[in-house]
Amino acid sequence: MCALAACAQPQPPEVSQPKYEWIALEVTASAYNSVPWQTKKEHPNIAAWGDTLKPGMKTIAVSRDLLKMGLSHNTKVLIDTFPDTFYVKDKMNRRWKNRIDIYMGNDIKQAREWGKRQLQICYPVPIDSSLTNN
Repeated sequence: MCALAACAQPQPPEVSQPKYEWIALEVTASAYNSVPWQTKKEHPNIAAWGDTLKPGMKTIAVSRDLLKMGLSHNTKVLIDTFPDTFYVKDKMNRRWKNRIDIYMGNDIKQAREWGKRQLQICYPVPIDSSLTNN
């Protein structure tokens, strides 16, 4: 399992106060595709916030409990088994907790091979500057 060194990204010397705090979180990860029987929508390429999903995009869906933890629309996410940066573009069904779905376009075979795994993600949460300037 990767340690996700990006969670502790150093700030440039000219920045006295970081604007973001990187949060590490262990989640259950699965994969999904743009097909009606997985999305239960008439338009399977349209995500919860209205984004159009296209194969090759580095996006994830998050369980709704994670929204409250700062993983909102367009949040940057680092996933420990991928070198790429992903972005939150979709929400999962309310029944899921502490979970992400990695978007795999139309490749159902790839999504099935990925399966379900426990892994670590990192994401930035803005720091409230009013709390740090006392």
